[in-house]
Amino acid sequence: MSKKRGETMNKTILIVDDEKEIRELLRLYIEKDGYSVIQAENGLEALKQAASARIDLAVIDIMMPELDGYQLIKGLRERSNLPIIIVSAKTENHEKILGLDLGADDYVTKPFDPLEVTARIKAQLRRYDGGAADSEAALLTAGELCMDVSACTLSFGSGTIPLTATEFNMMKLFMQSPGRVYTKQQIYEAAWQEAAIVDDNTVMVAISKLRGKLPGDGAVSIGTVRGLGYRLEVRT
Repeated sequence: MSKKRGETMNKTILIVDDEKEIRELLRLYIEKDGYSVIQAENGLEALKQAASARIDLAVIDIMMPELDGYQLIKGLRERSNLPIIIVSAKTENHEKILGLDLGADDYVTKPFDPLEVTARIKAQLRRYDGGAADSEAALLTAGELCMDVSACTLSFGSGTIPLTATEFNMMKLFMQSPGRVYTKQQIYEAAWQEAAIVDDNTVMVAISKLRGKLPGDGAVSIGTVRGLGYRLEVRT
């Protein structure tokens, strides 16, 4: 067994969808890539699965009985920063923005190509796992903010700031060079590891969400440089 195959076998993917046919289709493709799969047909069952088993990534539908996808994402984010991919028939921009704002890392619309979903799963897991291996520094600091790249944690003083995988990669980019202005394109490539921005709102929503998690005293903030992009600002 190759090293890459062995690494994927250690990963468990949670598929949450009330349509059995979709769960089974995704399971076939995901298991073919060497991942383990756990299934749930609604949000309540998914929360129980997440509480009793180690989950490395979740693929979540929105419209489900018992507990819908949005409520499920909220519940998962209260306990974990694991990557979350929404796969939904809802195609409106405001639905996508809401999903990302609640903490999802990616959004795929139905009908979908299973190969695209598995590719996005691999990309999310690379981002989540690869930060520590690719970073030159184990610790990044900006004012009182401290990022432990190896542990994938961000702290301010004695408190920890919970981040999604996408937010972690975005914050890592900012903290590598505080004060440097990054364009939306640069931020998107670092956080989502894709070459083209599908929707400018994706970056704007992610920045807004990240700003809301930073300390409220303004000692460290993400500033907008009109016409250019964003930068991490540290008040001295």
